[in-house]
Amino acid sequence: MNTTQTNSQGCGGGGSCGCGSKAAATSEPIASINGIHLHAAGQRPDEESLRELAYTELLRQQAVKAGLLASKAVLEAPELGEAERTVLETMVDAAVQVPAPTLEECQRYFDARKNQYVVGQAVHLRHILFAVTPGVNVQALSVHADKALISLLGKDVPVDLFGRLAGELSNCPTSSQGGDLGWVGPQDCAPELANTLFFQTEVPVGLGVQPRLIHTRFGFHIIDVLERRDGKTLVFDEVRERVAAQLAMQSRAKALHQYMTLLAGQALVEGIALDCADSPLVQ
Repeated sequence: MNTTQTNSQGCGGGGSCGCGSKAAATSEPIASINGIHLHAAGQRPDEESLRELAYTELLRQQAVKAGLLASKAVLEAPELGEAERTVLETMVDAAVQVPAPTLEECQRYFDARKNQYVVGQAVHLRHILFAVTPGVNVQALSVHADKALISLLGKDVPVDLFGRLAGELSNCPTSSQGGDLGWVGPQDCAPELANTLFFQTEVPVGLGVQPRLIHTRFGFHIIDVLERRDGKTLVFDEVRERVAAQLAMQSRAKALHQYMTLLAGQALVEGIALDCADSPLVQ
């Protein structure tokens, strides 16, 4: 069960006015699980840390309910020791059990993702990075990057233009080398870039300046593929154990998420949004 709290505004009178601090406290509600606070008033953690605290407290309360941990008369979630965390891990392992993937499931998974099981593949590329940094106008940056890309896709483009633009515009240290990244494999670049360069299933990336910007967690990239090594696709028997481990990990992650949403659905969750379920989900 999730609930929300209503924010109120202060009078704007400054720090000497008492209502200003009250408004600040109201705008930052204390998150809690079944009435147990996850943090002190006015000390709200970032959202990722807060979710971790919430899930840990959900598990602690479940362990107390199951008689695995002693009950504590507390108003704020207690910090857990190593022994208590081990109890929670053992409880989760017992509750979240998934069957081992069958040989047929592994084969289907491999057949649908053969391009992910290639060794020796690499591309020699250069890039111009337009970095997305805090406070930057992303739309304006995208337009700026698009203009540079269009100038590289026109007719009779000077052979040295890419290197010059990299030196002038790129936010990557490779700008001093004309944007040259050398030979890189899937493991050497951001996942978004690796997916574009190596894991396209329909239209593989060809040589030359790519006709669109590639957006990664670092910003917008203009990519020029200079050379490519295709590598060798492994056969199923060579990667069967690896595929089975990947499937098992995915199944466990899904089952763990379902378990936590069930615990959240059975609890009174205030001041934080968590995925909730009122009944067990089918895996």
